[in-house]
Amino acid sequence: MIAIDNKLVSDDVVEAQFVCDLNKCKGGCCEDGDAGAPLEDDEKNKMLEVYETVKPYMTLEGVKEVERQGKFIYDHEFGWVTPTIDGQICAYGFRDEFGIIKCAIEKAYLDGKIDWKKPISCHLFPIRITKSKEDPDLEYVNYEPREDLCKAACSLGKKLKVPTYVFLKEALIRKYGEEFYEALEATAEHWKAVK
Repeated sequence: MIAIDNKLVSDDVVEAQFVCDLNKCKGGCCEDGDAGAPLEDDEKNKMLEVYETVKPYMTLEGVKEVERQGKFIYDHEFGWVTPTIDGQICAYGFRDEFGIIKCAIEKAYLDGKIDWKKPISCHLFPIRITKSKEDPDLEYVNYEPREDLCKAACSLGKKLKVPTYVFLKEALIRKYGEEFYEALEATAEHWKAVK
């Protein structure tokens, strides 16, 4: 474990190699799971704020589900999450011409319509953040790829020699800031030098 401020980072975040291979997995993390994308408390307000702008990018089924279930729902295991269509694809997901699941929120962001990229839990995948039950200020930053779904990403990461924290640099900085990332990078470089 790497301790940076009040975060305990799994060694795998630095040591494991990972690069999403969307041509192989087809964005399966957006439909393969027990619930929709987990949302942080402040992200619920973001969902309310951006929904009307994001709506034209969504599928009709996605819009129907959001209007039926709500822009986010409460799951007893994961807390606040995005709704899904029939317990599968995220209501904000759509398939492109290659069958790859894309995010309507991210598409609106890339088109310059909104200033929020997507839920941080999606941006950080396969890193999962959990809060300590004993100390609410302590967070665990773990590397949790899906065994079958992420095989291609693990292989591509090894082939390209890209550590997970490097692949997720933008997301980690978005979540924790530049100083955190620099400390993580310095630790990784030190480990490399002593091994």
